[in-house]
Amino acid sequence: MNAINRRRFLQLTGGTAALSALSAPIARAAAIPANRRTGTIQDIEHIVVLVQENRSFDHYFGTLRGVRGFGDPRPATQPNGKPVWYQSDGAKDVLPFRPDHNGLGDVFLQGTPHGWDDGHDAWNGGAYDRWIPAKTTTTMAHLTRDDIPFHFALADAFTICDAYHCSLMGPTDPNRYYMWTGYTGNDGKGGGPVISNAELGYGWTTYPERLEQAGVSWKIYQDIGDGLDGPGSWGWTNDAFIGNYGDNALLYFNQYRTAAPGNPLYDKARTGTNSKAGEGFFDILRADVKANRLPQVSWIAAPEAFTEHPNWPVNFGAWYTSQVLDALTANPDVWSKTALLITYDENDGFFDHVVPPYPPASPAQGRSTVSTDGELFTPTAATPGRPGPYGLGQRVPMTVVSPWSTGGFVCSETFDHTSIIRFIETRFGVREPNISPWRRAVCGDLTSAFDFRRTEPHTPHLPSTSGYVPADHGRHPDYVPTPPTNPALPKQEHGVRPARPLPYRLDADARLAADGTLRVEFANTGAAGACFHVTSATHPAGPWTYTVEAGKRLTAEWRPAGDAYAFTVHGPNGFHREFKGGTAAAGPEVDARQTGAAEHLQLTLTNEGREPVELVVADAYNPRGGAQYRLRPGGRAVHNARLGATDGWYDVTVTAAGAPGFLRRLAGHVETGRASTSDPGNL
Repeated sequence: MNAINRRRFLQLTGGTAALSALSAPIARAAAIPANRRTGTIQDIEHIVVLVQENRSFDHYFGTLRGVRGFGDPRPATQPNGKPVWYQSDGAKDVLPFRPDHNGLGDVFLQGTPHGWDDGHDAWNGGAYDRWIPAKTTTTMAHLTRDDIPFHFALADAFTICDAYHCSLMGPTDPNRYYMWTGYTGNDGKGGGPVISNAELGYGWTTYPERLEQAGVSWKIYQDIGDGLDGPGSWGWTNDAFIGNYGDNALLYFNQYRTAAPGNPLYDKARTGTNSKAGEGFFDILRADVKANRLPQVSWIAAPEAFTEHPNWPVNFGAWYTSQVLDALTANPDVWSKTALLITYDENDGFFDHVVPPYPPASPAQGRSTVSTDGELFTPTAATPGRPGPYGLGQRVPMTVVSPWSTGGFVCSETFDHTSIIRFIETRFGVREPNISPWRRAVCGDLTSAFDFRRTEPHTPHLPSTSGYVPADHGRHPDYVPTPPTNPALPKQEHGVRPARPLPYRLDADARLAADGTLRVEFANTGAAGACFHVTSATHPAGPWTYTVEAGKRLTAEWRPAGDAYAFTVHGPNGFHREFKGGTAAAGPEVDARQTGAAEHLQLTLTNEGREPVELVVADAYNPRGGAQYRLRPGGRAVHNARLGATDGWYDVTVTAAGAPGFLRRLAGHVETGRASTSDPGNL
C-alpha cells in the first residue's frame, strides 16, 4: 500500500487539530439530556446503527465488571464433564488467555476460521467442545481494559448488552442479511438460503425498502472507495483505508445493483463520501446532523481498516467510533433524540462461553411451543454445507449509546441482529415479515436496554482516541499468539453494575416417576419467550433444547439410563437448575416460584417417598438463609428465600441427609420490573 502522511490522513478522515480533545464530544453524548416529550420510545426520532466486524463478547468483555463473563459461576459443561472454558487441542486443555504482548488493542492479531461448517463444528450440536480443532488456539485469546480502554469506557458510560448474539453461526454476509432483511433467504426464495459470502445477487425484499414504502426516511453512510456500481466492487477496494469493505450488504441485492440515480435505492444506498477526491469519511454525516436532516433510520459502514476485523487493530475501530459520536453530537438537539446501536456482525472464530439459543433439530433433541419453520438448514446441491440450525450465533458486543441508556447499565435480555429491526418496528411501526416466529419468541426488541421514563445525564471519563490514528496505510503480518504453558481462567473485574429489568419469569421443576423416568416441566409466566439448554452427565444423547413462549409450558422426559440421573438446565440471564438423584424410587422434590412483585423466592419441599427425609437448604448468596426440614412421607414444607440483599439474585441448593446423590440446585434472578444489579456471583 502507498503510505500517506498524517496531515493527508486527517484531511481524509475529517479530522482537525483538536485530536487531543476527541473525548470531549463523546463525553458530551452522555451529558446531553434526552428530549423527553412522552417518556416512551416515541421520543426517539433517529436510530443509527454501526455494525463492526468479527469479535465475540468474551473476546472483548469477558473481564468487564458486572457482565456474564469469565467470572460466570454457572457455565455450561461439555460431555466430558468439564466447563466449556476447558477446550481441548487433542493433547491438553486451553483456557481463555490474554496474549503476552503489550498494547493488544494496537496489534494486528490473527483472525480465525469463521465459516458455516467450522462454526457448526465448534458448536458440535450444542456440546460446545470443538472450538480449537475448528478455530485454532487463537480462538481463546481475549483482551482487557488496558488493551481497549475506549470500548470499556463506552460500556461504563452507557448500556452494554451481554446476551446479544449474532444471528447465524457463520460469516459476515448472511449475518448482515439478518440485520437488513430479517433472514438470509431461508425459504429458498430470491436466491436464498445464503450461508456464505457468495454475494451472487439476491432478490428478496429488504427492510429499507419497507421503510421507503412506509415513508420512513433512511440512509447508508459510507465511503464509495473505488465505486459502488460494479461486479467485484460494491465498496471493496485494495486500499483498506477507503470504501466500505463490502459491508453494505444491500448492494448484493439485484434491486439495488440495477437502481439508477433518482431511485431511492440508489440515492440512499449507493452514494457516500469520496475520500479519493479529498472528502472526509464523516463529512456527509456531520453535515446532515448539523443541518437537522439526519434520517429516521441510518446505517454506517466503515472502511476495512476501521471495522475491527482481524487482523486490523481494535483501536483503529475505536478511533472511527469516536468520530461517529463526534459527528452525531455536533448538534445537541439532534443527539437528544438519537439512539446509536454499536455491534458486530459475527464473532469471527473467537470463543464465547455462552451456548447460544437454538431450535431443536428433531423431537429427539428437544421441543418448541413455537414453530421452528425456516430455522433449520438442509443442504442441497446448489447450497452445500453441514445441516443444522441457522442460529443463534455466538454472543457479540452490543453497546446502546443514547440519552436514555446512560449510567453504565447491563441489559441481559436475549437479542440478535433481528432485534435491531424489531426496535425500528416498535418505534416506526413497519413490520418485517421475514423474521421467523421462533426468533420473535426468543429474541427481544432492544427496548429493555432503554429507560424512557428518566435519564441521568452525566459526563463520563472517556479516553482520547487520538493515539489510535493509523501510523501508515500498510497491511501488516499477523500476530499469532501462543497460549500460556500453565493455563488459568482469567479474572473478571470485581464488582457489580446496575442492571436493566427484564421480561423473564421462568420455572423448571422436576418429578421422578415410579418407573424412574425424570420429567421436567418448563413454565414461562413472563412476557418474553425463552430457550432452555439441557445437558446430562448420565444420558449421552444430549444436549437438548427447549423453547417456551411467554405464557406457555412444556414437559420433557428422560427414561432411566442406569441407577442415577444428572441433568442441568441453562436459561437466559443466568437461569440455572440442576437435578440429580437415584432412579430407584420417588423421594423428595422441590418446586420454586416467584411470589408477587417482591424480591422473594418460595420453595415448596415435598416428600413423595415412603420413608421420612431430612432436607437441607443452603443459600450460596446468603449463608444465613439456610434451613433444615424433616418431612414424613407425604409431608410438605415451604422455605422462603428473601433476596433483597442480593437485588433478587439467588443460588440455592437442596440436599437430602441419608441420600447423598440427591441434589436440587436453583439459581437465577427474580424480576420485579425495577432496575437491579448484575449477578453477585459473577465476580
